[in-house]
Amino acid sequence: MKCIVTGGNVKALGKAIHSLARVGDEIYVEPLQEGLSMRTVSASRSAYASFLFAPLFFQNYQPTESGYDPDSEAFRCKVHMKSFLAVFRSLPSLEKTVEKCLLSLNPHASRFRVQLHCKYGVVKTHDLPFQECESLQADFDTSQCAHALRAPPRLLADAVVHFPLALAEVTLVASPAGKVSLRSYLEGDTEVTRTMVTELGLNEDEFQTFHIKQEAQITFCLKEFRGLLSFAESSNLSLNIYFDTPGRPAIFTLDDAVLQVHLVLATLEEPESCSSQMTSCTPKPLAPAYDFTGDDIDDYMIAMETTCGGPAGTEPLPSPTFPMGPTSSEAQEPDSDHEGTVPGTPPQKRFRSLFFGSVLSQSQSLAHSRSSQEVLAEDSEGES
Repeated sequence: MKCIVTGGNVKALGKAIHSLARVGDEIYVEPLQEGLSMRTVSASRSAYASFLFAPLFFQNYQPTESGYDPDSEAFRCKVHMKSFLAVFRSLPSLEKTVEKCLLSLNPHASRFRVQLHCKYGVVKTHDLPFQECESLQADFDTSQCAHALRAPPRLLADAVVHFPLALAEVTLVASPAGKVSLRSYLEGDTEVTRTMVTELGLNEDEFQTFHIKQEAQITFCLKEFRGLLSFAESSNLSLNIYFDTPGRPAIFTLDDAVLQVHLVLATLEEPESCSSQMTSCTPKPLAPAYDFTGDDIDDYMIAMETTCGGPAGTEPLPSPTFPMGPTSSEAQEPDSDHEGTVPGTPPQKRFRSLFFGSVLSQSQSLAHSRSSQEVLAEDSEGES
C-alpha cells in the first residue's frame, strides 16, 4: 500500500486518528479498492469506529503493490494506537508545517511507515511496528432503526459542552411531539441531592431531519461521542443519529463524497423496560464458556445483527469539505456474522457488548475481583 495526503487533508487525517484514539487501543489499517479503511474497537467490545477515506481523498492511492488489480489481496495490519497518535499529536503543527504525508505498508517490511514532508525540505519519518491481522468488521443497517435524527455538528457540540468532562454516560430522550433532551445519567443508587444533574432540551426545528415514531430514550458513553463531534465540527459535516430500543446499538454517521464515518455505540439496557419493548426480552440460551484469554480477538470477532450498504451505481458528488484527488470510487463494507453472548448473571448497570454480549464496567469488574479474593481467603482459612 502507498498513499499520499496533501494540503488540509493532512489535518483531517490527524483529526480522524484523534477520534479513533477515544475508542480503542489499536487501529486496524486495511487498504481497500473503495479506499483506505481505519477502524478500531473498544476493549469491552461496546464501541466500534470506522473511517473510510475514498481514493479522491488522496493525491495518489495505491492499495496493493500491483495497483488496482482486483485479484491481488491487500495486506492489512493493526498498529498500536499510541504509536500512531504520536505522529499526529500536534494538530496545529500539522496544519502550519506539514505539506504532504506519505503512508506506506509493505508486507515484506517490518514497519508501517509514515512520512511527514514539512516546509523547508524537512522530512520526518516514523516507522511504526505492526501486526498482521484479519479484517475488523461490524455490520449494521441504519434502515432497521426506528428513529433517526440529523443535526449540524455545532448544535450537538454546544449541547454536550455543558456536561462535566468526568461524566461517563448521557441519556438522549426523543418524543414525537418534537422534543429532544440530553441529560446526565445517574445510577439507581446515586443520591440525587448530592449530585449535579444537567439536562438540556432541543426543539424539532433545530434538526435537519427529525423522524421519531414514538417516545424513546437511550443511554450511551459520552467520551466516544465527544470525539466524533470534534471531528464533525472541524469538517463541518452534519451528524446522523440512528437508534432503536434500549440495549440496541446506536449508530452515528458522517457522510461526504470522499469520507464515510461510522461510530456504533452500545446502549444501556433498562431491565424495567422489557415489558414495553417491541422486541422479545426472553433470555437466549447461553453460549459455551469459551476461554478467550490465549486467543486472538479476530478469531472470535462476531459482528452486530445489522448490515451496511449503499445504493449501487451512484457516483459521489464533489466534496464541499475535503480537496479531491484524481481518482474516484464507491464505498461499502459488506460482511455479516452472528451475535454471541457470555454466560453469567449481568449486573444492574450493564452495556450490551456489540460482539460478545453483556460486559461488566471497569468498577464492577474490580468489585467482582475483590469479592472473589475475599471468598478465596475465607476458604483457605477454613481449611487451615
